[in-house]
Amino acid sequence: MRRRLRFNGTGSGEGGCPAVHEDLATGEVIVHGPPVQDPADLARLKHLGDGEVAIVVPRNTLADFGPRDEAPQIIDLDAFGRLFENFSYTAWRLETRRRYASDEKTPAYAQFLAGERPSWDYSSSWCRTISEKTRTGARVARVRVVDAPPTVGQRYLLAHAEKNAALGEEIRLVRRDRAEAQLLGEEDFWIFDSRLVALLNFDEDDDFISAELITEPARVNRYVQLRDAAWHYAKPYEEFPLSDG
Repeated sequence: MRRRLRFNGTGSGEGGCPAVHEDLATGEVIVHGPPVQDPADLARLKHLGDGEVAIVVPRNTLADFGPRDEAPQIIDLDAFGRLFENFSYTAWRLETRRRYASDEKTPAYAQFLAGERPSWDYSSSWCRTISEKTRTGARVARVRVVDAPPTVGQRYLLAHAEKNAALGEEIRLVRRDRAEAQLLGEEDFWIFDSRLVALLNFDEDDDFISAELITEPARVNRYVQLRDAAWHYAKPYEEFPLSDG
C-alpha cells in the first residue's frame, strides 16, 4: 500500500539530503542520505542484511527532525482562549474539518440557512481580543480546506470570512484535493508566534473539547512547514468562487 509520507526536515541548508520523512499511517521513520560505500566500513556494520543500504546521517538531523514519544499536554477551553490574549506576533490556523458544531448554535448560522445575510456579532470577548491584536500590529490568519462540493458548514465559513476580515484576519481557502496532494493532513491546529502549536481535539459530534499543546521545537517546525505550504497553495477568500470548491 502506498505510504502516507510527510517531510519532517533536512539538515542540509541547500534542501538536499540527508532528510527525514515520517509515515503518517505507521509512525515509521524513513531517512535518506549519502551511502556508506567503503567495503571495510560496511564489513564492520552489524546486521546489515541483503538489500539494505547504510547511510550517513548527522546526529543533529535526527535530533532536530526525528519524532519523539511524549506525554500530551491537554488544556481545556478556558486555557485555550487565553492563548489568544498572550501571543505577541502571529496566530495562524489550518481548518480541515467539514463541520464545526459550534457554528450551528449561533443566530448567524440560522440566518445563513434561511438564505439571509448573517448579522455578525462583534461584541464578544473573542472579537475584542482579535481586533485589538490586529490593530496593534499582530497578524492573525487562517487557511480553510474546502471540499468539492463544499459542505454546508464550509459554505457558512466562506460567508463568515467577512466577519474574520472585519476583525483584521487574513483568510485563504484551498481545495481538499490540493491539500491532500501537498500532504497537509487532517489535523486542525493553531500556531502561536511560530513556537507553540495548539492541536484541536473534537468529539464524535464535531464539538471542540480540548487542545493539545506542542512546544517541542522539532514538532513545532513540522507544523510551521505545513503552514507555509498551505498558505502558498491557498487563495484569498474573495478570489475563491464556490465552483472551485
